[in-house]
Amino acid sequence: LAAVPAAPAAAQPALQEVMLVGNNWEGTADVIRSRGDFGKIGRINLIPDKNQRLLEIYTDPVWLIFFLGIRETVGEGNDQYVDDMYTTPDGSAIVVSRPSFADVASIDTRTGALKWRFRVSGYRSDHMAVSPDGTKVAVSASTGNTVHVLDINTGRQVGSFATGDKPHENVFTRDGKIWNMSIGEVNNDFDEPWMDFLKGDRKITIADASTYQVVRTVDMRDRLNAFGRRDFSDAVRPVAFTPDESKMYFQVSFYNGFFEYDVATDRITRQKTLPENPATDDNRTTFVNDSRHHGMSMNPSGTKLCIAGTMDDYATIVDRETLAEGPLVPAAKPYWATVSGDGRACVISESAADQ
Repeated sequence: LAAVPAAPAAAQPALQEVMLVGNNWEGTADVIRSRGDFGKIGRINLIPDKNQRLLEIYTDPVWLIFFLGIRETVGEGNDQYVDDMYTTPDGSAIVVSRPSFADVASIDTRTGALKWRFRVSGYRSDHMAVSPDGTKVAVSASTGNTVHVLDINTGRQVGSFATGDKPHENVFTRDGKIWNMSIGEVNNDFDEPWMDFLKGDRKITIADASTYQVVRTVDMRDRLNAFGRRDFSDAVRPVAFTPDESKMYFQVSFYNGFFEYDVATDRITRQKTLPENPATDDNRTTFVNDSRHHGMSMNPSGTKLCIAGTMDDYATIVDRETLAEGPLVPAAKPYWATVSGDGRACVISESAADQ
């Protein structure tokens, strides 16, 4: 028999580096170029199963209570469909945490179909992080006080660990750990310093990224007290590690600034207070989810920090050595900060302007 040559395989489109911008209340992600002009490439629906999820929620009285509670509190009157998201290493799917649906979902980037879904413990999912090798994703279950670690391709849980109240940001570190920051209760108005004890159990929980056993906890209350700042909240919000992971910079609730924490000596070493916007109401109950400044990132060389001055309506670049800030760039309630693909720019989300 004559050999018949195989038909050539269909050419696969080349991978390109992009940035995903989550539209929390709409349930979509805008896809933009990650450098240069940051031009828009397209938009992806991240809630293709919306009707099915809503049917489940509205037929479960307890879940419905939480669903409506999220809408009226952290959602500012809106449902929260997109919190954090990452692509799989091969770009075939977007993995997204969907707070109001209390889940993590994988959406096929080519077809827009739901590939898998993982329901978190409790009734709300929050921030995520992807392991350095891109195979696992850690997600905070904010009402379940748990971090779930999932296989990024299948959604299968490979481990979990308990946290403080309202786990928030997660970070994988190169020494094989997962750091989780719990922020406590942000939906009550017990916001004055003397009522701080009513905000719950707030701590950093550090777990082994292979065994998922908790190896250490850090209560910033003790570290802040030792630094002479008993008047500050110990709710650690966004953080940024130096490239060698020897220092961590962190924001706390109600504060227009940040602290520097030395990992090896386990102590706070410096504090930076940033300018207040004269137009900002100092009434803490007016801060969105107890945030004053919420969002920070570091350039790849570790020399500069980008800070989102959320309630003060600006962003600024801070020199890490001197902690001197640059110009205050006006922005409409910037609520997150990340680094462009080439490491040259800080990109912020202007939550009050939808841009």
